[in-house]
Amino acid sequence: MRRGLLVAAGGLAAAGMVVHAGPAVTALETIRRRALPGLSGLGRPDTVALTFDDGPDPASTPEFLRALADLRVPATFFVLGAAAQGAPDLLRRIRDDGHEIGVHGWTHRSHLRMTPWRVHHQLARTAELISDVCGTAPEWFRPPYGILSAGSLLAAARLGLRPVLWSAWGRDWRAAATPESVLADLRRGGIRGGATLLLHDSDRAAAPGSWRSGFGALAGIADDCARQGLRLTRLSDHLTGAREGRYAEAIAGTARP
Repeated sequence: MRRGLLVAAGGLAAAGMVVHAGPAVTALETIRRRALPGLSGLGRPDTVALTFDDGPDPASTPEFLRALADLRVPATFFVLGAAAQGAPDLLRRIRDDGHEIGVHGWTHRSHLRMTPWRVHHQLARTAELISDVCGTAPEWFRPPYGILSAGSLLAAARLGLRPVLWSAWGRDWRAAATPESVLADLRRGGIRGGATLLLHDSDRAAAPGSWRSGFGALAGIADDCARQGLRLTRLSDHLTGAREGRYAEAIAGTARP
């Protein structure tokens, strides 16, 4: 009897882990693009969404804001609550410059390593901070490392946040990254109509100084888009009408905090 109970308990635990980690399969780009194009940020054919993770950082984010102002390009910044808490004026400046702000988390920790309750707490705390500082509730959510858990999707559904990842990234977090390598990686993923591009405006979770590689690629990204007649924009303009809510609700329905 005891052995049977232990086996059953082990089976339930394993099943729970499968449910918890199941959404992480969306980190695989080929699966995400085919099954959930909205989660990949595939949007309007005449626009490209420019997004940044891991800020705000007083040492680097203002440089990006100045460059975006010069290029007249709006973007979406996914912020860490712990960083934003220490730089509320910078968070407001992002908003005042015409960009939108999304939730990245309170800390840059994988959601697979947190309980659903902890994930919800981190996202809710970050969303509340953004609302209090900027006066507008955030719409978008992107998990650290682009790895979703069942808890991620459950929390996002409860908080009214729309999960979105990306269709091309610049791998600009690497110590060896350069503006040229960032552009090459983005082009490999596709700087084309409908794409969502991922860069980082901070090196908080990356190699020291690596933000300069993404920063140095901005003009090249703008030139690529201009040559194709594409408009760089924010996610809210790029993904108008795109929905991934059904997936989030389906997963959330199988999980409990």
